[in-house]
Amino acid sequence: MSAFSLLFGPDGWGPLLLQGALVTAGLALATVPFGFGAGLLLAIMKLSPSRLLRAACDAYTTFFRGIPDLLSLFIVYFGLQILIDRTTHLFGLPKVDMDAFVAGVIALAAVTAAYSSEVWVSSFNAVPRGQSEAALSLGLHRRQVFRLVVLPQLARVALPGLGNIWTILLKDTSLISTLAVADLLRRASEASRATTRPLLFYGAATAIYLVISLISGLGQSYLERRVNRGYA
Repeated sequence: MSAFSLLFGPDGWGPLLLQGALVTAGLALATVPFGFGAGLLLAIMKLSPSRLLRAACDAYTTFFRGIPDLLSLFIVYFGLQILIDRTTHLFGLPKVDMDAFVAGVIALAAVTAAYSSEVWVSSFNAVPRGQSEAALSLGLHRRQVFRLVVLPQLARVALPGLGNIWTILLKDTSLISTLAVADLLRRASEASRATTRPLLFYGAATAIYLVISLISGLGQSYLERRVNRGYA
């Protein structure tokens, strides 16, 4: 059977690979707001005057940056399942199974938050303190200062680093295939086992990953040009 028929024929695996690609992209997109948002919150706490709070945030980032991402996924997936089982048993509720996709979002968001927090901290340090002081002297509230003055400058400085983390996140989504989620890598593995043509389907998966990465790169370039308007 030809490679074209295996991919695009009536019984080809092409549609399933595309479905897997949608799952991969959906997982990454669902993770970003939680991962980057939690990373920003961690960065703010790391810059707080509380030594205890800074130490707790440093311990968090050290833990998730120091262990393999796959291990983080297993800890979240099985740990949350144990927590859910004990909670339902305690309150006499029906058993609830942890959804693997949700576990993947939580685990990848936890890892992304640890890495992105370092980018946010560096970005905070790059914004001159005089900007905030000048805004406060004009009568703006601290929340307004952060939202209208500091955050736009943070985004401009942090965007290249966050873009690199997004690229890493896209590749790390393949780890969820170990939980039997039908992502792109899982579909490619199923197709290669069913047809004994691993090079064909893993090559197709590679091409799809590259296309997603190229589209992401174009989107990042557009965002960087947009946030850098008015800057020499």
